[in-house]
Amino acid sequence: MASSGFVPLSWTHHSNIYEVNLRQYTLEGSFNAFARELPRLQNMGVQILWFMPITPIAIDKRKGTLGSYYACGDYTSTNPEYGSLDDFRQLVQQAHELGMKVIIDWVANHTGYGHTWTLTHPEYFRKNERGEFYDANGWDDVIDLDYTNVDMRHAMMDAMDFWVRETDIDGFRCDMAMLVPLDFWVEARRQLDQRKKLFWLAECEELNYHDAFDATYAWEWMHKIEDFAKGKTDIGGLDWLLNKIDSSYPPTAFKVWFTSNHDENSWNGTEYEKYGNLALPFAVFSITWNGMPMIYSGQESPNNKRLAFFDKDTINWNGQYALHGFYKKLLTLHATHPAARGADPAVKTTRIHGNADQQVFAFLRQNGEEAILVLLNLSGQELFFQWNDTHTDGLYEEIFSGEWTDFSIKKGVHLHAWGYKVLVKL
Repeated sequence: MASSGFVPLSWTHHSNIYEVNLRQYTLEGSFNAFARELPRLQNMGVQILWFMPITPIAIDKRKGTLGSYYACGDYTSTNPEYGSLDDFRQLVQQAHELGMKVIIDWVANHTGYGHTWTLTHPEYFRKNERGEFYDANGWDDVIDLDYTNVDMRHAMMDAMDFWVRETDIDGFRCDMAMLVPLDFWVEARRQLDQRKKLFWLAECEELNYHDAFDATYAWEWMHKIEDFAKGKTDIGGLDWLLNKIDSSYPPTAFKVWFTSNHDENSWNGTEYEKYGNLALPFAVFSITWNGMPMIYSGQESPNNKRLAFFDKDTINWNGQYALHGFYKKLLTLHATHPAARGADPAVKTTRIHGNADQQVFAFLRQNGEEAILVLLNLSGQELFFQWNDTHTDGLYEEIFSGEWTDFSIKKGVHLHAWGYKVLVKL
């Protein structure tokens, strides 16, 4: 529990996040077109739909032809390219009927030039020495809000409350959360909690932001696994970072694990550019390690292209969804198995060491007698991995192949190059 007293909602411990890039998801790029995808995503095991900003994009100083989703023009209406408020309200209802939750991206640090408040409340914004709107980070299509202005804070909370009240969303993903004072987020959550208990995700890694948020990003891990893929660190480096995270964060704090998202895909490359053959083993890690997994639009296809950020650039769906079954197996396990619960102190995660520790990253997750054993071959060589840890004793079934193995008799498995096995204790 955070020091502010916020407790994660019960459903979050088994949940996952699917980031929706609405503009690029379909040819139409609309709420109604995306609604057609809901049954497929529900079948794949998606539980939380995170929509990138759905608010209008400011016209002034717009980048590209369509502009940045994160340069908001008005906090309480929808981007007309996507559809109406009623369309979004209906989409949320459809997702709820399928058992899914909906969170929206909230950009509280800055707005686009020409946001409605620049006309109605210019005092809500920071000004430079010449009295002009500006952005302290050097982003030239947005301007910073002034959090010393109490009226602006209340207006911001009212705008957030609008979406809960009007569309029944289930939470917020808060963009660049650490640029906004923590006390604002605490106050906002307290206020919105009175209407509906929500899930709060912060795009930051600041430990103290768990005073307001349920979940924060694992950016540092994402950079570390890219270093690993490029030969700049080894498995010891991965262990060092995981131990640091485990010892730093509260046991009920969610870390969000991912191999791609909108920023990474557009600016730094697809997961295949960044990790090559390690893309799938690291995806397995993201869904089975302690925390909450996140998947980006198109990863189930898989998507092999960088999507343009400021222009229309539809995902190249081929109708095959080659990784649908891969993700379905893993997300279903995460959603249903007691040892897969994230941010639960009752679940213990133990690294398993053996004869190929420079190639294999292995770990056991246990909740009482229930256990999941994960073996990731992070090398291009085929090998037989053996270990002696008695924690793994018992009969296991591998979720992808259905094969049974009794590790009470012999503790060893054959792993293909870049291979992975996820085994559930029977």
